[in-house]
Amino acid sequence: EALRHNAPHGVIHICSSSEVFGRVSQDELPINEDCRFHPASPYAISKVGTDLLGRFYAEAYGMNVQTTRMFTHTGPRRGDVFVESNFAKQIACMEKGLIPPVLHVGNLKSMRTWADVRDAVRAYHMLVTIDPEPGETYNIGGNHSCTVGEMLDTLLKFTQLRPEIVEDKERLRPIDADLQIPDTSKFRKKTGWEPRIKFQQTMHDLLQYWRTEIMRNRPVTYR
Repeated sequence: EALRHNAPHGVIHICSSSEVFGRVSQDELPINEDCRFHPASPYAISKVGTDLLGRFYAEAYGMNVQTTRMFTHTGPRRGDVFVESNFAKQIACMEKGLIPPVLHVGNLKSMRTWADVRDAVRAYHMLVTIDPEPGETYNIGGNHSCTVGEMLDTLLKFTQLRPEIVEDKERLRPIDADLQIPDTSKFRKKTGWEPRIKFQQTMHDLLQYWRTEIMRNRPVTYR
């Protein structure tokens, strides 16, 4: 509302999320922008509201609102509430001897398509600077798809540790959006964006970030 009244001609980026798609079937893959919404968490439901508000303001008031549905992206400084960063933090803590060599996990079978956060931010910049089109919605994501378990295997390649893997029921979601594979052709065709940072580099840099944090003797919360 502030933008509508004070900057009606501004370029506005609404960060929605791939989580709006939630649970999809195999025959809906890869997920394009027209895939139905089936949110699988309160967070995802909030993002559906954000997504629809952006569309409303573009249609109702002719504002230059663009919406992105970014799929899984990560990298250095990623919060430890997110699975890949939590795994990296656990590994770094084990290496320092702060916790036993037991790695707690949730659903390792969930399929994700991964991008590096640095590529994601570059995509956002291109979105608002390359001929922004009012009312458009874009899926954005990486080009490396694998399960959460395979992601963990990649992290473990960067350490000498061979921890015991233990499923923690507290880490299992009641409903899991477990097939997150995007069709990003619309955004790539529009902007020419392509991921530059390989998945293995992203995972390496994420683990190095946590190693550095632990070596700095920062206060650590174990979760």
